[in-house]
Parts: sequence; C-alpha cells; structure tokens
Amino acid sequence: MSETLNPRRAATLLLLLVLPAASPAQPAKPPTLDQILNRLEANLAHYDTRLPSLFCDERVVSKVFPGQPRQDTVTDSIFRVKRVLNPDRTSALDESRDVRAVNGKPAASQDIAGPTILSGAFEGALAIVSASQSVCMNYTLDVNARRRRNDPQAPYIIRFASVITPRNSAACLLQEEGKGRAFIDPATVQIARMELTTPHHIISPETVYYSATTGDRVLSVDYAPVQLDGEAFWLPATITSTVTSGRGTFHAITWTFKATYRNFHKLEVTSRILPTP
Repeated sequence: MSETLNPRRAATLLLLLVLPAASPAQPAKPPTLDQILNRLEANLAHYDTRLPSLFCDERVVSKVFPGQPRQDTVTDSIFRVKRVLNPDRTSALDESRDVRAVNGKPAASQDIAGPTILSGAFEGALAIVSASQSVCMNYTLDVNARRRRNDPQAPYIIRFASVITPRNSAACLLQEEGKGRAFIDPATVQIARMELTTPHHIISPETVYYSATTGDRVLSVDYAPVQLDGEAFWLPATITSTVTSGRGTFHAITWTFKATYRNFHKLEVTSRILPTP
C-alpha cells in the first residue's frame, strides 16, 4: 500500500535538501594596536579614579652577587596604597610600607636597602603601555607570536621602546632608555604581565664624593585580578628585578629582588564620638 506524502512535509524535505549546510562561525577579527591601546587607556582611567586605598602583605627577597650571606635578606612589610587629594581636587595614589620583620626578626629600620627595591608599580607602571604614552613610545603589536600559538586565549603581546626627546620628555613616564613587552589578557584587555629592560639604569645617583653608578635592569611585573569594593582591579602579584653594574668586568655586581603581594584589603578608617564623661 502506497503512502500519500503530505504537501507541507514535502516542502520541508525539499528545503532540507536545497539549503546548504550552515557554515562554521567565523572567528572574531582580532583588535588593532590602536584599539588595544585605547582600551588600556580606558582601563587605566577606571583604575586611577576607582581604585580604593588598600593594604596587603609584601615579602621582598633580596640578594647580591658576589656578596656575603648576611647581605641576602627577606623583608616582610605591610604595603599600602593610599588615595590622596591634591589641591586641584584631583587625586593620586601614594605608596608606602610598614616594615615588620627582616630575616624573621623585628625590623630595626623602615628602610629596605636599594637598589633592590621598586616603587611606583601600583601607581604608574600600567600607564607605560597606553594611548596617552604614544608620544613617548614606539608600540608594535606582535601578531606572529599569537598566531604561532594558535590559541584564542593566548595573550596579545605589545612590544614597546622608549623614544624620549626634548619635546616630549615632560610627558613621558619612563624617563630613560628602555624596551619591553606587555602581555594583554584577551578577555578583559588588562595587562597581565609587563617586562622592561633599561640598559643604563641609575643604581646610585651622583654625589659630591662619588660619580653616579649605572647598570642593566631587567624588570617584570605579573598582575592578577583582585576584588575590592565589589570591583575587579588588576594589581601586582609578583615583581622581580635584576640590576647589574659593571657587566662584563671583573667587578660586576648583581642585585636581585622578588616581591610578592597577597591578602589585599580595602584600607578603611573608622571613628566614633565618645560621650563626655
């Protein structure tokens, strides 16, 4: 017995036969260098205006080579970033630390011996790669590095090199010759890692009695998201630095440090009025 084909069903089958197979979704077009820099600029503006005052645990492991074992130190501090108001009603981020212990013993001083310490990583390092610093930097988007990994989650990599002239020096955050790379998280377009090399870094400034000491500095900062006040801010998790003076000579000296930051908290000040006795 033959079966009569319903006209509507026949039309449906015909459509299934005629329509081409759906093409796979096209991958999103990667952003351009200018688009990434502009997004980093916007992220930086949010950071500069919204980051609350905070404190965290800081541990700095410092070494010198060649040197004596007593010159190697482990310093534990409470690190603070405080938002301060300027007379023009703008605000700035001020970094400070309360040194608690050195090599496991109560600190006798609030000083951490240089050149194995860094300041400004919370306040200014993120701005080195941003649209506003284009007058001071040559930026290049390393598209080949990401293509070689063939991974949509691979970071965007921006290579940079300082270009300082008498005309732009006042606007430049990096006031010395330097080059490096910034690794950008593709999901958030936040800087996840910064690498910077400055070949003529001033280790100790010139004084009445001594000439300035310079050397190679290799610096890296790894950032991670931290929740504060219900918002995510990418803050330094690890900072490493190697500074070498007299490289290639018998008297070469290398200082290294590794600083780690954890247990972030919003810095809050509470007060109460006591009744008059």
